[in-house]
Amino acid sequence: MREYGVPAVGAVADDESLTDMVWANAERFADAVAFRRRVDGTWLDVTTREFASQVLAVAKGLIAAGVGPGDRVALVSRTRYEWTLLDFAVWAAGGVTVPVYETSSAEQLAWVLADSGARAVVVEDDGHRRTVESVVDRLGEVVRIWQIEPGGAAPALDELTALGAEVADADAHRRRRSVGSADLATLVYTSGTTGRPKGVELTHANLLAELRADIAAFPELLRPGNSMLVFLPLAHVFARAISLCCVYARTTLGHLPDVSTLVADLAGFRPTFVVAVPRVFEKVYNSARATAAAAGRGRVFELAEDVAVRYSQALDSGTVPLGLRAQHLAASRAVYSRLRGVLGGRCVAAISGGAPLGERIAHFFRGIGVPVYEGYGLTETAAAICVNTRSAFRVGTVGRPVAGATVRIADDGEVLLGGPMVSAGYWRGARTGDWFATGDLGSLDADGYLRITGRKKELIVTAGGKNVAPAGLEDRLRRHPLVSQCLVVGDRRPFIAALVTLDPEFAGAWAAERGISPDALPAHPALRAELRKAVDEANAPVSKAESIREFTVLPRDFTEEAGEVTPSLKLRRDTILKTWAETVSAIYER
Repeated sequence: MREYGVPAVGAVADDESLTDMVWANAERFADAVAFRRRVDGTWLDVTTREFASQVLAVAKGLIAAGVGPGDRVALVSRTRYEWTLLDFAVWAAGGVTVPVYETSSAEQLAWVLADSGARAVVVEDDGHRRTVESVVDRLGEVVRIWQIEPGGAAPALDELTALGAEVADADAHRRRRSVGSADLATLVYTSGTTGRPKGVELTHANLLAELRADIAAFPELLRPGNSMLVFLPLAHVFARAISLCCVYARTTLGHLPDVSTLVADLAGFRPTFVVAVPRVFEKVYNSARATAAAAGRGRVFELAEDVAVRYSQALDSGTVPLGLRAQHLAASRAVYSRLRGVLGGRCVAAISGGAPLGERIAHFFRGIGVPVYEGYGLTETAAAICVNTRSAFRVGTVGRPVAGATVRIADDGEVLLGGPMVSAGYWRGARTGDWFATGDLGSLDADGYLRITGRKKELIVTAGGKNVAPAGLEDRLRRHPLVSQCLVVGDRRPFIAALVTLDPEFAGAWAAERGISPDALPAHPALRAELRKAVDEANAPVSKAESIREFTVLPRDFTEEAGEVTPSLKLRRDTILKTWAETVSAIYER
């Protein structure tokens, strides 16, 4: 199949904007709990009425400070309640939010602020303020800096509320209502895996179309009475879009700025569903497996894992044998219930995006009773444009197009996308046209499910002229619990090879069981033998010329600090190849 589309659930009207949902909820469901805000370790309820009042107060402060229609306001902060509040306040003031990852370097921050022409910046703490102030002399447009946390300055929300006290509510509402769906809502800068990040223009219409499509895809999750805990960076469009869906659908939303407390906060918040990148699900799986092994229950876990995978695969076939049902029930009591408890005990599903999810991991989580709905999208599509759902689930694919979206496969295999959620283009840059060319390679099956097979720019051409898409090999190799990350290499080389990093938690437990010191582990014959089996499994679906022939275990993982991964954990291939150039060369000199 070359093209597959799904009708929209309804057009976005010209006079609609993202702030409409705030006041519609407050007027019709004033006492509904919109958020649970963590204060001094306790989750406190925030109603829709309280949230609307706070958004209006902060918006009035922005107006009093001189933020005008279309002005860009940058937001540099971890994921927290104030992030979402400020996002809506900027929109209510007629402004445009420019999210910036709080881990950005001074140079990265300077680029985004300068390119966007931001008039004001809201930072989280003193450290972020110092970073902004270190580059502000190059940023003639920035006239105000506010800070969320108390420190060297008054808290931003208090300062803005006081500043806006003289602005009439009616004036603020007139400003808010002057914004239409065609107006720019946000500039979201791409993660910059190659070259300078580009500011993607997303209008109110783009985001509203995305929200309505997502809610139509997940009516059982995105509804009043359910809850979600967001811990991914809100500077990433994936987490932000689902968070906005929660506000729209009155699904109670909680924010978690520090993932080091994730397990405890999941237990305290008890979300109905979570949203994460594949690495989070891999870590949950690896941690559970390591914990079981340390407790002498490794074999029990392995058997339960096998049952979960076979049970999920049987669901695809439409028939689960009676014996497998009995095994699944026993495993649920002994193992799966504990895993579901790690997610808070009420979690019925998860949504995954940002990178490929391994098929075995997908089958495993569905088998334990927490299906992970994998989706696909880009910043340019306002998050998911395809997604698996409860009613349309096919492991190994990224699902069907969401409502209003169309997927087309070009003659060269490139994935082209269309729909009301697709950006019209880039800030100070090119327009996307009728079809957005993703740079991804993929295929559509007869039922409209999209399968991503690689990136056009990442295709490796060996010295023998063989074209190899590395993504599939990397995905299969990452399935092994010892593996954290891997990068397939071999462009213009005689054969395919891989750089492999170890999962520190699982690898540490694995080494301790065998009496291997951590320093000796990367080159230890036992580890190489175990990884060789993983490499052989990864090679199974491809030809000999496309197979990984050699691999090297690196002494450390790829990190954001070293510039090797983006904040959303995508590999920066060019940086990795430069950093580890000597290691790659050594592979081919053996």
